[in-house]
Amino acid sequence: MRLIVVSGRSGSGKSTALHLLEDNGFYCIDNLPAGLLPELARQASLNDFSVPDVAISIDARNLPNDLARFPQLLKEVRAAGVQCDILFLAARDEVLIKRFSETRRKHPLTDDQLSLGEALAQELKILEPIIDLATLKVDTSHLNLYQLRDQLKQRLLGAQGSQPSVLIQSFGFKRGVPTDADLVFDVRCLPNPYWMPDLRAYSGRDEPVRDYLAAQPEVEDMFQDIVYYLRKWLPRYAASERSYMTIAIGCTGGHHRSVYIAERLVEALSRTTPNLLIRHRDLP
Repeated sequence: MRLIVVSGRSGSGKSTALHLLEDNGFYCIDNLPAGLLPELARQASLNDFSVPDVAISIDARNLPNDLARFPQLLKEVRAAGVQCDILFLAARDEVLIKRFSETRRKHPLTDDQLSLGEALAQELKILEPIIDLATLKVDTSHLNLYQLRDQLKQRLLGAQGSQPSVLIQSFGFKRGVPTDADLVFDVRCLPNPYWMPDLRAYSGRDEPVRDYLAAQPEVEDMFQDIVYYLRKWLPRYAASERSYMTIAIGCTGGHHRSVYIAERLVEALSRTTPNLLIRHRDLP
């Protein structure tokens, strides 16, 4: 049996993740008490489940003592021979506040004494034992429902074999660093096509920008250094049983330099990295 634990703060997209997994054959349980995880694994080991895959949601509504014991509970689950992945959905505070204001939902921790912002901060602290053990973190701040479903389907359900799923993501620092990034490379020191009037309207996927950046020696130096680092260290991450990796390439706006470097990295690594995905967070 494969077990996926879905967690995250309220409004981060847990329901969307569960619906996606249910649509793909998982037996889904919303807000399972964490203390029942070992029993779930025991039942699975006895072949009492009629479906091979199960997904459960665990959030801050759980019993505090059970959440504090989550690391030990997870050990018991894996000791029973169950493959268990932990998906944690993250989003910035201002994004979650906006989502609550749009839906007019009540946060489960708010009351007369606790504001929405304070409830979100408390919720993050409550979920720390799960965050620390997450095998895949996804920042949903810049994703709509359809983009989130697509990314989760690619990363959770699209991986092949024992190699980790590697996402190379371009982004712009002016909209914030992706909170789910495992490695971040800053390419803002490279020549910026934005300041070339005839190149500004293009992106790093377009030939005029690619030709311009390919002609800059420092761009090639940076690219080769990143490729060397990844070729050396990605196999070691895989050997340490990492199931998912997110490599973020950032420039100022996320349209030119980071996109160009990300596209070339996929080309360079595709022969040796089978489960390779690309996403340009800030392209229109």
